[in-house]
Amino acid sequence: MDAQRLKENFAMVDANGIEVAEYFYADLFGREPQLRPMFPAAMTKQHEKLLGALSHIVSMVDDAPGLVPFLRDLGRRHSLFGVVREHYPMVGASLMTTLAYFTGQDWDEDLERDWQTAYSQVAQVMSEAATEPAI
Repeated sequence: MDAQRLKENFAMVDANGIEVAEYFYADLFGREPQLRPMFPAAMTKQHEKLLGALSHIVSMVDDAPGLVPFLRDLGRRHSLFGVVREHYPMVGASLMTTLAYFTGQDWDEDLERDWQTAYSQVAQVMSEAATEPAI
């Protein structure tokens, strides 16, 4: 996994601001409408949380000792909202679609593989931590 490539790609994607989160959730709820009730009716704050978490994760993607505690806490908090292990592949599919959309013609197999690797690691840590009590 090329951490620098992920950081550069996310900087380009993130330049689209809130549109990225709107696209992500539209894709997620289009694919998995059963997940919509897990979220608030007004999504503005949720959009900000998603972009903030993604930005933090990507900024630390090459610093596992610093990133893992953040992911463990995120996983525990998500479990309080009913997130279970089976939800992570659904979210991952929408994340890849969103990243590909905002990357455009620069999206390729190598970049997708890097994002898949990073997301798999994030999802594993978060889902394992979900069984721990929230701090």
